[in-house]
Amino acid sequence: MTANAERPVPPGDNECCEGGCSPCVWDHYHEEMRVWQEQQKAEKAKAQAELEKSEGDAGH
Repeated sequence: MTANAERPVPPGDNECCEGGCSPCVWDHYHEEMRVWQEQQKAEKAKAQAELEKSEGDAGH
């Protein structure tokens, strides 16, 4: 996994003022979560490809 594989932490109870800020701390969190999920998906695909390659190499 990447060094930045830590799941984003949602804002604390007192971090959102509920004043309709744009961007809101929740907007930042959701963007960080989207990026994290993409990274996780890419890492999983990379690991799967490496596993398949090593299994293919072991058979020859």
